[in-house]
Amino acid sequence: MTPAAAFDQPYEYARAELVEPDWRRFPGWHDVTDAEWRDAQWQRVHCVRNVKQLRALMGDLLEERFYDDLLADQREMATMSMLLPPQMLNTMAPTAGTDPAKVTEAFYADPIRRYMLPVKSDRDATWPSHPHSERDSLHEAEMWVVEGLTHRYPTKVLAEMISTCPQYCGHCTRMDLVGNSTEQIEKHKLTLKPVDRQDAMIAYLKKTPGVRDVVVSGGDVANVPWPQLESFLMRLMDIDTVRDIRLATKALAALPQHWLQPKVVEGLERVAVTAQRRGVNLAIHTHVNHAQSVTPLVAEAAQTALNVGVRDVRNQGVLMRGVNATPAALLDLCFALQGEANILPYYFYMCDMIPNAEHWRVSVHEAQELQHAIMGYLPGYATPRIVCDVPYVGKRWVHQLADYDRELGISYWTKNYRTGIEHADPEALQRRYPYYDPISTLPEAGQTWWNTQPRS
Repeated sequence: MTPAAAFDQPYEYARAELVEPDWRRFPGWHDVTDAEWRDAQWQRVHCVRNVKQLRALMGDLLEERFYDDLLADQREMATMSMLLPPQMLNTMAPTAGTDPAKVTEAFYADPIRRYMLPVKSDRDATWPSHPHSERDSLHEAEMWVVEGLTHRYPTKVLAEMISTCPQYCGHCTRMDLVGNSTEQIEKHKLTLKPVDRQDAMIAYLKKTPGVRDVVVSGGDVANVPWPQLESFLMRLMDIDTVRDIRLATKALAALPQHWLQPKVVEGLERVAVTAQRRGVNLAIHTHVNHAQSVTPLVAEAAQTALNVGVRDVRNQGVLMRGVNATPAALLDLCFALQGEANILPYYFYMCDMIPNAEHWRVSVHEAQELQHAIMGYLPGYATPRIVCDVPYVGKRWVHQLADYDRELGISYWTKNYRTGIEHADPEALQRRYPYYDPISTLPEAGQTWWNTQPRS
């Protein structure tokens, strides 16, 4: 018998050891010691906040065309101000060498740079924003029951503790509130003092026993002074009906040094022990979008949280073209998270419909194909769900749509609960809610149709 021909698998797994890139390759950090690099305060002080600081760091490694492109984006397109911790910037173009032309091309191509340091040439020149894009695309502020507390799902709330982060992602879904104002966007502001806002949140939860799950977010909880955050978490656990608490922090990956500080580790252990004693599930949710971000320091921060009693560390990434929107990129990331860093791949959200985000977004059918492509490689419990966060609906697996006009790129979704603003709406559970694909992904007939529609 002739043996059957051998065919390669669509994806070949090969274990990859985590590596901390050498930050000394950047001229501005050539004298930085290991101890300084591990210091959270050093990381915060040396964040790159503007083009002048980026030039000082890079020396002659980047060509002028990159800075011109970056400045044009900041003037004309950026919805988030620049804030890059050294830890995150160090994961960009880690093997580019020292030739300025090659480093510049590597920076342009780098997946982390594409969403953390966007340039104008990245953007969709024809449709930078979808006609239905909105600053608060998920209407979270519309569903505030007190300032910063979004009651969107029947049993879950989102507590926005703060409107700042240790780093600002270009695609931030809360771009209307988080960070400093840009040339394009005058940010909204939280008006209550933190203590008054937290008191109001606790009071609401005490009188609303149907809420059992609290996502403590922002911004990023890593920017909340630890004593204040610990006090709030202990108060949450005093409410008998609260059974799940999730801490949302991209900083576990972007600034793991924060989560390795002794005062934070000791405080997290106090919270975790209390959670275990009171039967509360305490988890950390982080936000990693590419395997390059998963370094030994990130793995150490995640393992430390688990060691002190946090039940789970999970990842909620965002699906973005040019970053992770291929089966190989997604699987590489998931194996780095699950296999090397003890971070559970949990969700990949489709990038939300905020202004100037069309170059990142993928269509629903592309997301469905990606979900299909990653099945069977990871353990079932570590296979992430790709979800569409539909305005006024919430998270839905990408195959849960009710109808789909592929030509016009309009999908329709239904839901099985009322949001906090729909209790008096008799049609809420019968209505079909639309979601829109990026126009650049549509067939010619669909693009032609959209070009005939009025633009805002």
